Amino acid sequence: MDGHYVPNLTFGPKMVEDLHRATTLPLDVHLMIERPEIWVDRFVDAGASYVTVHIESTADAGGALARIRERGVRPGITLVPETPLARILPYLLSVDLVLVMSVKPGFGGQPFIESSIDKIRALRAELDTRGLSRVELEVDGGIKAENARRVADAGATVLVAGSAIFLDPAGPHVALAKLKRAASG
Repeated sequence: MDGHYVPNLTFGPKMVEDLHRATTLPLDVHLMIERPEIWVDRFVDAGASYVTVHIESTADAGGALARIRERGVRPGITLVPETPLARILPYLLSVDLVLVMSVKPGFGGQPFIESSIDKIRALRAELDTRGLSRVELEVDGGIKAENARRVADAGATVLVAGSAIFLDPAGPHVALAKLKRAASG
């Protein structure tokens, strides 16, 4: 987050580099920034496994996605809740991940936007119709044990949870286990 595209400011390539040195887990970098295409190389060099750009924040989504793929990293595309799904459909063949934002990007702890379920279902149907079942359908925002199953049933393959994990009084390990159980039924 750059404090411009979204009002909040968070870590950048240095944090990704430090995490890359500390883990072998894939690093999924969601760029909530203006002009993400000028930052792609820095995040790839830092060790990102996926780099996801917002359709609303770049004038050249196709170029940004192509650059991510050229660098050997898995490209992703996302959109804010107000943006119609049609805006990202032309890019589905160019990505390995599509992210549905289920809150307004920028701050954690927001409630899940219920209309996101319809968007997730429609996107899953579009991916399946095009034979793109390999594309991850990720959902970020307001994910909690109470809605995880509905999100997964709608077609999501990756759930992003922040406050549900880190603010749970039982601790992150218990919260993660609870979320996994809820998502899988």
